[in-house]
Amino acid sequence: MAPRVRFAPSPTGYLHVGGARTALFNWLYARRHGGTFVLRIEDTDVQRSSADMVTGILEGMRWLGLDWDEGPDVGGARGPYFQSERLDRYREAAARLVREGHAYYCYCSAERLRSEREKAEQEGAAWQYDRTCLALTPDRVAALEAAGAPRAIRFKVPSTRTAFVDAVHGPIEFDSARLEDFVLLRSDGYPTYHLSVVVDDAEMEISHVIRGDDHISNTPKHVLLFQALGAPTPVFAHVPLILGADKKRLSKRHGATSVSEYRRQGYLPEAMVNFLALLGWSPGDDRELMSMDELAGAFSLEGISRGNAVFNTDKLDWMNGQYIVRLATDSLAAAVAPFFQEAGLQVRISDPWFHRLLDLLRPRAKRLTDFVDLARPFLSDTVEYEAEAIEKHLGSAGLGAHVDALATSLRSIDPFDEPHVEAAVRGTAAERGIKAGMLIHATRVAVTGRTASPGLFEVLALLGRERTVARLERLVNFLATGPRADFS
Repeated sequence: MAPRVRFAPSPTGYLHVGGARTALFNWLYARRHGGTFVLRIEDTDVQRSSADMVTGILEGMRWLGLDWDEGPDVGGARGPYFQSERLDRYREAAARLVREGHAYYCYCSAERLRSEREKAEQEGAAWQYDRTCLALTPDRVAALEAAGAPRAIRFKVPSTRTAFVDAVHGPIEFDSARLEDFVLLRSDGYPTYHLSVVVDDAEMEISHVIRGDDHISNTPKHVLLFQALGAPTPVFAHVPLILGADKKRLSKRHGATSVSEYRRQGYLPEAMVNFLALLGWSPGDDRELMSMDELAGAFSLEGISRGNAVFNTDKLDWMNGQYIVRLATDSLAAAVAPFFQEAGLQVRISDPWFHRLLDLLRPRAKRLTDFVDLARPFLSDTVEYEAEAIEKHLGSAGLGAHVDALATSLRSIDPFDEPHVEAAVRGTAAERGIKAGMLIHATRVAVTGRTASPGLFEVLALLGRERTVARLERLVNFLATGPRADFS
């Protein structure tokens, strides 16, 4: 059978990069083997779940290009795909487990359980539920039922060893004596994670559960539940966690953690997918830049590392820059347009001049947001001189006269293109007996206000004669009236 895999996020927050990486691994596995990728929303935490978070998760998935074969907005034969719409199934499964002797009712109050746990902690011991309610007499149970006492349902853990073969870590075995009789259904009628996830995976015929290493400790409970329900146990593959540069689990203290935030920061989805795929997985060779099709064609569970992965933002920036360089200019224009609009800069994405500007700037951009800053000198009427630029490049004696001579030369060259501009700049420097670098640096400050920019001659040609000469004249006036006035 073709595999059936699932990604089951909880809408208590936006799509985290860790969740996105898990979704990606599942998606790649399904696409590699012609399987089915199911998206299921685990929204039984009513107080913390929200429709906005669901929308955010779906938008994040779509932005990354992770389409699902069954799930919200798509449907499927094994729905519904929101756990909040499947509560009766969980309650029915829990009641069945009680009937068949795999579970029992627990009438213990939260206060009693809390007290027992605190007592064990004070004694330095690990606390497990003592099966008080498993030993209740029929008369006592009848009395509690007659009184309408709140009751939960606990799974009766068998006294055996629980083992499974993890597709990443190999054979794993747990001593069931260390597992307490865990709650399946709370007294309010809502299922715990353990019950709902197993019931869903069984009913949706999930063949492979690919999820984070932090779920390994849950897996023996889930194996026992699959067995008790008489359902096939899926293949488990636990993938390494994602750590920050300090080798601690990735969190907000490391910066952005949600996919939507990386989108706002100007990352391309193709680059983000490529980067996430290589966090804890390798194609088995030295490839780093891989398309979605290439990733799907190479993906295997055997390629997943057992060690945790480190989220390196510098590597992500490099990879994003590589994708920016390779992006078709019209696609790049469409991608950067929202960032220009947000910055209040008006551009026409079909304008050939704007396309020339993007092609000029793209080698220096790591993120789409970089284009806004890099393009400001080209889209503004005037530029402000950076203090560093003034200090570094505007202190030479007689500089104002040299710049004025260049402005005069540039008024007459024709055509105003890169070769003629370069000839005018270098020719003016030679005629005045100065190094070309002095005039080039000063001109860069005049037209961009900065110490660094793309190639100056390309910049001048793109700005055009009128704006270039006007900015040179402004610098001449600045040098004549400023604290370093030395115009002769």
